[in-house]
Amino acid sequence: MNITRENIDALNAVVKVDIAKEDYSDKVEKILTDYRKSANIPGFRKGHVPMTMVKKQYGKAVLVDEVNKLLQDALNKYLTEEKLDVLGNPLPKAQDNLDWDADSFSFEFELGLAPEFEVELKTKTPITQYNIVADKKMIDNQVEHIRKQYGKLISQDTVSKDSEITGVFVNEEKNINNKATFTLDKFKGKATEKQFVGAKVGDVVTLSTKGLFEDDHDLMHFLKVPHDDAHGLDIDVNFTINEVNTRELADLDQELFDKLFGKGVVTTVTELKDKIKADSEKQFAQQGDQKLLNDVTEYLVENTKFDLPASFLQRWMQTAGEDHMDADQAKEEYEKSEKSMRYQLIEGKLIEDHKLQVTFDDLKDFAKQMIKVQMAQFGQMDPSDEELDTIASRILSNKEEVKRLSEQLMSQKLLNLYKKEVNVKVKEMTYDDFVKEFYS
Repeated sequence: MNITRENIDALNAVVKVDIAKEDYSDKVEKILTDYRKSANIPGFRKGHVPMTMVKKQYGKAVLVDEVNKLLQDALNKYLTEEKLDVLGNPLPKAQDNLDWDADSFSFEFELGLAPEFEVELKTKTPITQYNIVADKKMIDNQVEHIRKQYGKLISQDTVSKDSEITGVFVNEEKNINNKATFTLDKFKGKATEKQFVGAKVGDVVTLSTKGLFEDDHDLMHFLKVPHDDAHGLDIDVNFTINEVNTRELADLDQELFDKLFGKGVVTTVTELKDKIKADSEKQFAQQGDQKLLNDVTEYLVENTKFDLPASFLQRWMQTAGEDHMDADQAKEEYEKSEKSMRYQLIEGKLIEDHKLQVTFDDLKDFAKQMIKVQMAQFGQMDPSDEELDTIASRILSNKEEVKRLSEQLMSQKLLNLYKKEVNVKVKEMTYDDFVKEFYS
């Protein structure tokens, strides 16, 4: 067997594989001999079928199968030994005149080669890292929310501005019949509030869904309508009031503190607010980190210049998926996925250059930390190492979970690299301002 490569340019090459008779003949002969031993052909005793008949009936199929296996193994071995960084998979060149009755065969494969490039992390223009803080207004609102959540419900006959109302939304035409509980501050504007204040249990209030809430997505929760229907929904719904309650706020005392955080962890209102601030900003830091990760990714894709074997990749896409694409469909798909291809190459280069690795021990520690955080949310503040090891082992026995956690951990390693190497400027911002600026 002989394998040669012709480099068309820096991004494209053709590999030629020549297979001679001695490369496959022994294997084909052995398989046919085994077939002869077990062949069950009318008129012949088992194991006594003439070899000429076996070859006539099975020879061509066995030859084709063995040559294809030999070809695939040889090509994979060649790519590995030559350390060729290929994109997609090798594309076989069409051979309409292939003669399977010949003794030797030649096959050609097109390769798309990964480009060579460098990634410069020291950005010319600083990229903003947002330090999101919990301001006094947010902390006070959270304290108020906690007091309401743990307070006592007191039944009322009449709706007041601060009432908590339970009832049923109905619209027969849209098959809406959903029980919901809400406070009047959920509604947009004061007009709806005026419709409710003074109403009594058993009253029916007719509401227009257009502009009813600040966010149309709230219609999905309160009316149980599908996402697509919620946007721009403009109908009337009847709301029958079943219950009216007011909530007596819980006292900010040690009983409440212990219920929230465990015995003796928080002992004063000041400590409560400090804890709320710390916990909130820990969650905000994740959002700030994700924004930085996204912004650096966008910068690197836009500013790391290299060419791709676009024509090859489009032809590869035509046959790579379950559904065959024509040339126009493949071009459209390539244009949609080009940016993610570029980032995958950039990420791979960064991982290689900076020797970023995800070891099993890293993965196990990462899983245990994640489990610990989740258990704390359910009041289990100090799980044992044995308990964490058991749960982590169960999670890491699932291949999909291992893949997901590995990707999360590598993202964390890349983020740490960016914070260290990228030209970053820190900007402090309240959570409300952050949401308004980037998500409104």
